This record gives sequence, C-alpha cells and structure tokens, in this order.
Amino acid sequence: MATEIERKFLVQGESWRSLAIGSIYCQGYITSSNGRTVRVRIAGEQAYLTIKGPTVGLARSEFEYPIPVADAREMLETLCDRPWIEKTRYKIPWHDLIWEVDEFAGENQGLILAEVELTDPTQTIDLPSWIGKEVSGDRRYFNSNLAKHPFTHWASSACSESP
Repeated sequence: MATEIERKFLVQGESWRSLAIGSIYCQGYITSSNGRTVRVRIAGEQAYLTIKGPTVGLARSEFEYPIPVADAREMLETLCDRPWIEKTRYKIPWHDLIWEVDEFAGENQGLILAEVELTDPTQTIDLPSWIGKEVSGDRRYFNSNLAKHPFTHWASSACSESP
C-alpha cells in the first residue's frame, strides 16, 4: 500500500517566489466523503487519477495513476463537481526535502499553502523562513474541502473561522 505522510502550512511573505517556476494544476473530485477521495488532476502536460483514504494523524493511503490528458479533461467536465481546484504549484528544494507551494486561483484565490511529504510522521524538518502557521490537522485546508467550501467564501460564512 502507498502511504502519503505530509505536513501543511500557511505561507507568509513573498521570498519563496524567486525559488521556483510554477506549473498550472487543475483538479476535480469525482467523490469525496468520509475522508476518502477520488480525484482527477491535470498538472502541466500530465494527468492523474488519484484515490486517497482517510487521514490518520499525518498519514493516509494514496494510489495515483497516470491517465491520458484527454481522458482527464473529459472526467473533469462530466464527472467532477465544481468548483474545480485551480492553482499554480511551485516545487522548492529545501534541506533534502521538496516543498510544494500552492498558490490558489479561482474560488480559492488569496490562499497560499506549502506542504512537505515526509518518510515518517515523526521526521524532524527545518522550516524555511516563509513558512507560517501549521494547518496539517485543519481539514478546511484539504483540497477536497476547498472544492466544497472555497476559501473566498470563508469570510462570508457565519460559522467559519478565517485563517
């Protein structure tokens, strides 16, 4: 079984921008319930179908398969709920790890998150200066939640807490 172990943080400042060139991502969810998701993603010129299990601590099962871009486009149009997740992803090497900084667009405009994949949940990491508050356990920041409850709607919801 494939396991994803990641920590997620808000990004502060602009110094990270000069460290990488971004790629455009568009993804949608075929289903998302009980912590399980089936996602279609187009990342630059590649496409993937990804199945994820519920998160336990920092880990969750993850299975990702390359698919033809044309199939991904059709799945996005015909099978996925809207809004889609639109973002630019920047991959930034830092102390033997690769940080992925996601600058969201569309209905999640204004949100910038950084995540780092680990080999062990207890792995010690050195945080770059542009890393802010950790939001790993905050489900509001899961992409599957952002598709259902976009960031730009948070301030208008009486029950939501803004970051």
